[in-house]
Formats: sequence, structure tokens, C-alpha cells
Amino acid sequence: MILPAQLKYDFSTFLDADYDANEGSCIKHQVHELTDIHNQFGGFPKSYCFENTRISQLWWTSEQLDYAEIGQQLGIEVVTVSSIRQHPGCVVPWHRDTFYQIRQRFPDRTETRVRANIYLEDWQMGHIIQYDNTVDTHWQQGQGWLWDDAVLHLGANAGMTDKYTLQVSGFLKENKHD
Repeated sequence: MILPAQLKYDFSTFLDADYDANEGSCIKHQVHELTDIHNQFGGFPKSYCFENTRISQLWWTSEQLDYAEIGQQLGIEVVTVSSIRQHPGCVVPWHRDTFYQIRQRFPDRTETRVRANIYLEDWQMGHIIQYDNTVDTHWQQGQGWLWDDAVLHLGANAGMTDKYTLQVSGFLKENKHD
């Protein structure tokens, strides 16, 4: 399932934040958790390393953000919100979202788990998101996509400036997207 998403919010909170102390590699768990994707290509490529898969991710609480407003706009019961800064030359390889935190916190809930990936700035040359066979470019701030754990996707910054995205994860409110 993939649906268009739109969020009207004050994005300066995310864009003005200090990401420098929160750098890590996006492949830390992918290497072990998504072998079904990698096996069809002969395994996880050794050319992916810390330097070309770096992201800086900040986690935001309901005390810092209006989860109710964000959830209402996106049609999600919000569980987690994070923002990611991706430097030029870095990629998030082909993967699916596993919703680890949601599964840990709510192991008995059976509603559809979803993630909204929202663009925090207007598109800039070299910034891409690909899902399935679609390469997304030329977006406007606040636009994005809502998907479940079946959607394979990647993110790349082949541009010259940092790329910022917002990830809102939770449970789909079924009546919002019928």
C-alpha cells in the first residue's frame, strides 16, 4: 500500500535542529534483518559502508510536537516521529520498513502499521526517493508518501546539499484512507 501524504506544519523545528551528535549508518540493522531482499542479489553489497550510508536521525516526543495534529493530517495514530538529515553522497539502500519500535511497544496490535515519509524542504537537484519502480523528484515541502511494510524503497542524496525528511510512524486510521 502506498498513498500520497501532505503535512502542513512548522518545519523549522526540524530544519533548525542540531543533527551533528546523532550520526550513524542506516544499514546497521538492514544487513541482518532484510536478507530476503539481499539474497536475490547475491547478498548485501560490500561496497555499502559507514561513509556512504550515514544519516543523522533525531527522535521527537509528543511533548515536543503536536502528535494529534500530525496524526489527524496524515490519518495515522502516531507512535514515533523522527527526522533525518542525509549528506550529499549518501544513500539508504533498497529496504522495507520493519516498524521495530511499534512491534516492540504494541506486539498484540493487528492494525496496519504505516510510515509517512514527508519532505521537509522543496526538492533540490540530486535528492531522490524511489519506491517500487517510481523515482520521486520535484516535490514540494510538506509532500510525501504513506506506506506499509510491503513497499520497498530507497533514499539517495546525489546532490550538493543536505536532504531532510520526516518519518511519522504508527497505525493507519482505516476510515481516513478508504
